Amino acid sequence: MSKVLNIQQPVLQLCTEYPEIIPIMKQLGFENITNPTMLKTAGRVMTLPNGCRMKGISLDKVIQTFENNGFTINK
Repeated sequence: MSKVLNIQQPVLQLCTEYPEIIPIMKQLGFENITNPTMLKTAGRVMTLPNGCRMKGISLDKVIQTFENNGFTINK
């Protein structure tokens, strides 16, 4: 079964579908991803591209990291 991430979906939805991305995202610099309250509030509306802009993290780096971990990325 292929693991496909649509980066336009809210982060909460991605983390619910693929909980294994939480430690990956924390390692990339999204340290609040492990805070359940933050995930359930901001995660409902935040997408990966928006989060990257807010945190100053390269979206290309995030995509490459997910691909290196076996995910296919839909933009």
